[in-house]
This record gives sequence, structure tokens and C-alpha cells, in this order.
Amino acid sequence: MLIYEALEKDHQKLKALVEDLVEVSERNERRKAKLLVEEIRDELIPHSRAEEAVFYNILGTFGEAQPLVLHHGFQEHIEAEAILRSLQAKEDLDKEWHLLVRKFQKALLEHIDEEENEIFETAKKFLSETDATMMAATFEQLKPQVLKEGWVKNTLDLVVNLMPPRYAATLRTLALKPESNTLRSHH
Repeated sequence: MLIYEALEKDHQKLKALVEDLVEVSERNERRKAKLLVEEIRDELIPHSRAEEAVFYNILGTFGEAQPLVLHHGFQEHIEAEAILRSLQAKEDLDKEWHLLVRKFQKALLEHIDEEENEIFETAKKFLSETDATMMAATFEQLKPQVLKEGWVKNTLDLVVNLMPPRYAATLRTLALKPESNTLRSHH
């Protein structure tokens, strides 16, 4: 499987979950809506962090691809996750919540469309089929690890993924050292 196929498989699952969320929220089914938001979170966050680490970071090393990756990749992940966290935090399924659901759906669908068209096409200029196959395997292995790590570590990973590689490596090393309480003490 190529990285593009692995990502598209996740995209299809996320689109279906978000469509279900829209329907459930319109029927004001609070319990189902909250469960769907959690399920979407458990699909989206591992997908995003693994995609950033395996696909975006490598693609971003090619100058032509860097602006695409930063805007249509990282920036849109941040936007979608911020909306998702707002949905998680909000208690009532009121008009504002329903509008957030629609905003989340729109942001996610636009991101997927841009990624599957613009980013994938750019990536195919730089990545061989072997590269794309290896990336898919790494991506699939990384997702379950991300899910187990929790939101604080996942947020740190997002920040680290945005940094230039030389700084990212240093920050990752500091975060992994048990004697370094600098990053861990601010939970």
C-alpha cells in the first residue's frame, strides 16, 4: 500500500464519522454526538500526528512542497483540532454546537480535498513508489502509538513537527529524558 492509499482510507472513515455526527447533532442526540466526537478524536489525532511525522516532515524537505505542507497540512490540522476540542469541551448541544459541527465538517472536507489533490500530486513528483510504500507502513505503525500517548504528548508532537529538524530533535530528546522535568512538569 502507498501512503496516499493509507491516508485516503483514513479520510473515508473520517468523512463517514463526521457525516454521522452532523446527522446525530441535527437530531439532538447528545449521548451519541459526544461518543462520535470521541471516536472522531481517536481517529483524527493519530492520523494527523502520524501523517505529519511520516509524510509532511519528509515532503517539507523539498522546497517547492514546503508552503503546501505548512498551510494545507499543519495549519489545517491545527484548525480542525481546535474545533474538535471546542466540541469536546462544550456541554450543551445548542445552536452554537451545531454550527461548530458544520464548521468542523467544512474544514475537514476542504483539507482532505486539498490534500488528496494538491499535496498528493506534489508528493508524487518527489517520492518514489518505494518511498511511498515505506511511508505507508510507518504511518500505520505509528498511529496506535499516538493514540496511547494522550493529548498532552500529541500537542507537543504537533509543535515539534512544525519545528526545523535540528531543533525538533533536541526538543524530542529533552521530552524523553526522565530527569528533565522542564516539559513534563507543565501538564
